Amino acid sequence: MNPSGCRDYLGHLQYFGVKLGLDNIRALCRALGDPQDRFPSVHVAGTNGKGSVAAMLETALRGHGLRTGLYTSPHLVKVEERVLVGGRAIPRPRFCGLLERIKDTADSLMAEKRLLGHPTFFEVLTALAFLEFAERRVDIAVLEVGMGGRFDATNVVTPLVSVITTIAKDHERHLGSSLKSIAFEKAGIIKPGVPVVSGVGGGAARREILRVARERRAPVIEAFGEGRSLIERASARGFRFTYDSGKDRYAFSPSLPGRYQGRNAAVAVAAAEALSSDWRPLERKRIVAGIESTRWEGRLETVSRSPLILLDGAHNPDGARALADHLREVVGRPVVLVFAAMHDKDIRSMTRALFPLCAAVVLTRVPYKRSATPEAIREAAPPLKGRLFLEPDTRKAVRMALLESQRINGRGKGRGPAPVVIAGSLFLVGEVKRLRLFDRSLPL
Repeated sequence: MNPSGCRDYLGHLQYFGVKLGLDNIRALCRALGDPQDRFPSVHVAGTNGKGSVAAMLETALRGHGLRTGLYTSPHLVKVEERVLVGGRAIPRPRFCGLLERIKDTADSLMAEKRLLGHPTFFEVLTALAFLEFAERRVDIAVLEVGMGGRFDATNVVTPLVSVITTIAKDHERHLGSSLKSIAFEKAGIIKPGVPVVSGVGGGAARREILRVARERRAPVIEAFGEGRSLIERASARGFRFTYDSGKDRYAFSPSLPGRYQGRNAAVAVAAAEALSSDWRPLERKRIVAGIESTRWEGRLETVSRSPLILLDGAHNPDGARALADHLREVVGRPVVLVFAAMHDKDIRSMTRALFPLCAAVVLTRVPYKRSATPEAIREAAPPLKGRLFLEPDTRKAVRMALLESQRINGRGKGRGPAPVVIAGSLFLVGEVKRLRLFDRSLPL
């Protein structure tokens, strides 16, 4: 299959949408030789932070000289970004070759009526990641859940350790409207006898995770439970954290910015300790080095310093509140916000968190069928004290924000252009990167 054929097939798969359930992925994997059973893994679920935790843990494991796999979603620019071995994305020819094998297998299964329906985009990519990790003989793979956990396509693995980072409201159409119901879906990754690391602080969500773990006799390691502590200290360069795991003490400054990355790092440390106890010894200094060297694009990513331009994939209310905290605590002045969101998100809560911190807002959309229109976002959002613009074209929206940043600078007192923040969806961040809007060699 050539690159054009790959694109066409992946585009075709998008029509099958989201399908919760494991029968299809199990049948597909069985026909491929059950590649998910041919490498050890760590399985990471959660509402927010799961990508950062997975990336930190993978970097720490790679720092021990291990050949690692990392499977995450969504991608920002290229689909190959989802499948990494040794920190490098799967090469395009290799990706297309595996995709053709999976397509042929799926077509045969469909013809033999051994599948309930056509595999989805996510099911196919999950199977592809399993094949890549098995055939590249990774020492261990870190697998990020796509959505939920119980019926997510990644949930056919039996990992060494399961991880649940946080529980908050998101994807309520599929996961339920209460924290308890969402926790139940996330806790679906807990396997009998397999240790589970939880970063969930308390309340109904914590109780539900503990209940499911008891039923499955899975040992629970609460990253912030009794005998454990996380201390933070602000500095000119960000935050310095000290995490006492009850077994050891770790001091680190995560390379990923934001106060919340301290909690993500602590969860990654707890997962690394669980692996060290039950799999193979891992060194504290290399775990810390991994946390301090992880790169993860689109999460409070700085793409320019004059003016300050941040890209952040805050795509739900908790993510928006975390971004708002960073803007208050670190940026410290009103910003110009370029905002887009998917129509099935809680746009009202997200904009309520962010709009009070904005001198101006440009509402836009991305070329994706779930994207809300600027008009729909305006309807859901609270009144804005500053200027509000509607521009559906992403390139024009960013240009408009930069002009507004300069206009505010002209009316200020020498503080420089207003910071520009591009947020509300990882799809928006991906579109900005795809267009290479901040490549200095290209005109905006």
